[in-house]
Parts: sequence; C-alpha cells; structure tokens
Amino acid sequence: MATQIACQARRAFDDAQKLLSGRGSEAADAARVKALEEIRAELEASQDEIRAANELDVAEANALVEQGKLSKQLVSRLDLFAKKGKWESMLQGVSDVAKLPSPLDVCTSANRLADPHGPSGALDLYRVTCPIGVLLCIFEARPEVIVNIASLAIKSGNAAILKGGKESKHSAAVLARCIARALGRSELPEHIVQTVQTRDEIQTLLHEERYIDLVIPRGSNALVKSIQREARMPVMGHADGLCATYIHEDAEPTLTIETVLDSKLDYPSACNALETLLVHRKQLSSGLWLTLAEALLRANVRLHCDLASLEALEPLRQNVEWTKFIEAARPEDFDTEFLDLDLAVRVVDSVEEAVDHINAHGSGHTDVILTAPLPEKSINPPGQTAADIFTRSLSSSSVFVNASSRFADGFRYGFGTEVGISTGRTHARGPVGLEGLVTYKYVLRSTGSGPQTAGAFSQEQVYPGL
Repeated sequence: MATQIACQARRAFDDAQKLLSGRGSEAADAARVKALEEIRAELEASQDEIRAANELDVAEANALVEQGKLSKQLVSRLDLFAKKGKWESMLQGVSDVAKLPSPLDVCTSANRLADPHGPSGALDLYRVTCPIGVLLCIFEARPEVIVNIASLAIKSGNAAILKGGKESKHSAAVLARCIARALGRSELPEHIVQTVQTRDEIQTLLHEERYIDLVIPRGSNALVKSIQREARMPVMGHADGLCATYIHEDAEPTLTIETVLDSKLDYPSACNALETLLVHRKQLSSGLWLTLAEALLRANVRLHCDLASLEALEPLRQNVEWTKFIEAARPEDFDTEFLDLDLAVRVVDSVEEAVDHINAHGSGHTDVILTAPLPEKSINPPGQTAADIFTRSLSSSSVFVNASSRFADGFRYGFGTEVGISTGRTHARGPVGLEGLVTYKYVLRSTGSGPQTAGAFSQEQVYPGL
C-alpha cells in the first residue's frame, strides 16, 4: 500500500507538471492559488468537525499524560484551539501562501555561450527554478502542519505525502479529508497531497527513492535521527532546538529582561524557545542577573544554574517557594532541549567564551546576543563589537542581536507558513518556506539552424551575460 501511495504521488506530480506546463507561469500559478482557496474554504466550512476531532485527540492525550505515558508539552502542541489565534493563524497561513509570488520558473542566471553571429547561432544557458518533486513529510503532534505543508507543497509545485503523530490521528484524518475534498474541486490531480498513518508505511516509504525526492521530518531528536538513519533519499530538517541567549556586559536591563522572558515563556514547547542562558560575569555584580532571575522565578521557571550563577542567587533563596525552582546544573543540562519551563544558566567571561559554549553545545538553530542598543548600520560593519563577533563567529541558521529567539519562524520572517526549520548547511536553512521547496535546472537553448557541438565549442567564446 505504501509503495502504491508513493507511485501515485509521483504520477500526480508528473501529471501536474504536464497539465500546467503549457499555460505559462502566471496561469499555472493561478491554478495552484485556486486550489489553496478551495482548501481554506473547506477548512472554514468544516471547523466544527475539525474541532470535535481535535478535542478527541486532546482528551486521549490528557489521559495518557495522567498515566505518565505522554508529556504535557506534547498536548499543548496538539491542541488546535486552546491557544488564542492558533486556528485563525493556520487559516491565514493558507491565504498568505497563496498570495506569495510563485517561486517557480524564475531565471536566476543567464549566460550566452556562443556568438549569435557565428555559423551555428547563439547558445544561451539559463538557470531556472523548478519543484523538487515528491516530498515525504513526517511530524509529531501538531495537526496544523498538515495544512501548512500541503499549502507550501501545492504553491511550490510539489507533491506531498504527510504522516502525523498517532496522538493527532483524529485531527489528521479530518484535515486530510478536507484537503482531498478541496483538491477534488480544483484542477490539480487528487493524489498531489496524500496522508499515511502507520510507522510501517513510513519504513517502506523511506526506501522508495524511485518515487520520493526529499524527506522533511519535524519533531523530536529521536524522530529526526531515526529518519536520517533510515532514509535512502536526502533529509532536510533539524534534530534539536537548543537555542541559547548570551547577555553581554553592556546589555540594557529592560530590553534584556523582556527579551529573555518572551524567549522562554511565549511558547516553552516550541523549537525556538530559549533553553540555555549565558550571563557575562559582570552582570552578577550589576544586579541584572538577580532581577532577571526573580522575573523568571515568578513565572515558575526552574533554573539549572552553574556554581557562579547559583551563588549569586543566594538573596532569592530566602524565599522558600522559590528555592524549589533553583537547583545546581548537571553537565547534561547544557545539552538538553527542555521544551518546558526549565532553563540552564552558565556564567561566562566574554563573548568569545559564549561563542565557544554555543559551538560545543548548541544545535545550530537560533542563538541570541543581548547587548547595547545598535545604531542603524549595514549587516557587516567594520569594527569588533560584541554583536559583530557573535554574529560572525556563529554559523547557526539564525543569529539575532537584541531580539527574542521566538522570531525564528516563517511567519515572522515574512515567508508565510513554513515547512519546518532546517539547521543543515546546504540548500535551505532556518525557517523553510517556498524558496526552500524549489531547486533549479539548467536550460540550454540554441537559436541557430546549424549544429551546436561540444567538440567545436571553445571556452573563449563564453559571454558574461545576456
């Protein structure tokens, strides 16, 4: 059955390419936009059905939490309606993707290789964007991802096979039916977006490199590592979101406190939430660390502190209620993605030491420096400020100055919804939107009536552009 699904996805992709290729780029994009409009309309019309299915998933998940078989953090990711604006954001994401410029058929390079006045005429080489093909997307308990990825796949001209976590099975089934009904009213092939349900199907699909071009896993470290080991095709994604924030010696107090609180508290179970706090030693005596720690403790954040940061909190440990939220850090705490109200804290003596710590323990997701307010200037100004050293020394997919780590998100980057975060060093990095779901091909066009033969070609003939 899984092989059949992969074959259907490949056929749907090929059929869509042929169907839309003769219409021109604008008409082809209009057909994809119409399909997305149908999807949003179907989701809106089916809200009650989707809510009922989602409530069933949440109820079953809460029962597992009570039995100690599931984490509370997973339940928060599962619920489509509890967090204000989450449902509306999912719907708006479909419309936002539809409105984005098409990433397809964009010429990114053009060179004339042969003289148009020669015996064989001009020989022109173009690099043009095109879809990747069939995407296999595997994710855990976030049912809205089905809609996000389906929208991106359709707009970028790809086909997609989607697999959500078993905890979201009821929500996923209804969402998949909604998408299928919407596609049935569009010009696109019905199998351009499909879903699978079991791990056995995934095991088979990971070996179907004949039909599937790219795997995109979203979820835990264990999930991503497992996919990377098993897949016979490229894998794009990230394992951990070990995001760190470094507080430099000249950081502005109000900016620092508000930014750290937002990074940790806005959505603790998100992959772009703050997990490690690095504090310059001078901030122990300045009082900033003490003030910030008190704010974190008031929000019930458990602080896993190294010796220096722990000793500096002695005045706060007089409060018996706060004492239970302060503990000595273990070495493994600095390699842990808590996804909860926990924060590992370490004192450092310089920005260079902060960079060394992040390079040793980070996951390349999102890292932040909080320092003196920056003047408006270019991205690579001369000089050696702490911000310059930090941003140039780290190769994380996102590096921020005086901004919350929670900004590492496709919506906030202006990309529309995202297929996921990539910490890889090739192709797409950071929040992956439409541009990350296209690749390119070279198109060589000869305009003359005579033969263009490689044997007669001379590199000296190459022209710098068209």
